[in-house]
Amino acid sequence: MIPSFSSLSPVSLPRGPVMVDVAGQALTDAERIRLLHPLVGGVILFRRNFASVEQLRALTAEIRALRSPHLLIAVDHEGGRVQRFLDGFTRLPPMRVLGERWDRDPAEAERLAETVGEVLAAELRACGIDLSFTPVLDLDWGQCAVIGNRSFHRDPKAVSALALALQRGLALGGMGTCGKHFPGHGHVEGDSHHVIPVDERSLEALWADDIVPFARMSAAGMTSVMPAHVVYPAIDSQPAGFSRIWLQEILRGRLGFDGVIFSDDLCMEGAAGAGDITARAQAAFAAGCDMALVCNRPDLADALLARLNPPAQPHLAGRLARMAGQGGDAAVWQAAIARSDFAAKQAMVSALGLPPGALAGPAVGEAC
Repeated sequence: MIPSFSSLSPVSLPRGPVMVDVAGQALTDAERIRLLHPLVGGVILFRRNFASVEQLRALTAEIRALRSPHLLIAVDHEGGRVQRFLDGFTRLPPMRVLGERWDRDPAEAERLAETVGEVLAAELRACGIDLSFTPVLDLDWGQCAVIGNRSFHRDPKAVSALALALQRGLALGGMGTCGKHFPGHGHVEGDSHHVIPVDERSLEALWADDIVPFARMSAAGMTSVMPAHVVYPAIDSQPAGFSRIWLQEILRGRLGFDGVIFSDDLCMEGAAGAGDITARAQAAFAAGCDMALVCNRPDLADALLARLNPPAQPHLAGRLARMAGQGGDAAVWQAAIARSDFAAKQAMVSALGLPPGALAGPAVGEAC
């Protein structure tokens, strides 16, 4: 018999190293059982999980009530064609809009980026969400359609300045950051949802361009990173998300990054070379990832939870605690976004608009 959860108090359970999804707009009993598994530490929400602001708040409250500390709740909510929640939320521009403003007036572009970050974060925090997987730090080399206008700019200085401004805004909205896709996905044509892209450039070339925003954001307190499902054969034969060289020697060592390393979705084709779902997760953890994402395949999530024996992760609890939303609970943020000064910021972001073609390009899967 499946137990009733209606009157249960939160279970005291440390956050585990696996992030999973849910199917609909409220939890099923089977999902509640999955979310109480000790290896689960977070939930990623999709557009299918959203019907209205009120429904979303009820869903996140239900998820948060299951455990103490609460499961982290995340979403891909960047702007442009990657904005999961629409009705009742400010429509966010693709980040290229801010890059184009940078070309005309860098100081104004940074002010706008900070405002975008604050509106993005505060509206999500008012719905009980801890983290948006943003910003995209990939450079726009004009070669990768799946990145495209999700990128701020081709110039690493512009990307760095705008991402730092967005990070300041996210912090004002009670939210950390997730820089992606380390060390840079913008130079390859392939979409790692469907293929394993290869970037033939040297470490020196990457260091001079694509890694610059990650270095600057790391130095400024970026709280998490998502590596690319891209192979850089001049550095390692493994994709970055499965590479100790990239994650341990370069990201942790040379850049000094001490936040959470999220795997990209392990169900993507770019992860297929590592084997079945358990092998993929084990490879990600061995390389240095802190949390493995398993999206849109509850059967694979259950298989992983049944078989995974993760390595010791002495820093996991502290790192995940820093990812939890700040500044009070959802009710505090609901009051904050109801103020007239916040409405002015929402209007400023809305005025940026969606330029012609802003939503064109490949459909972007979840957690990417």
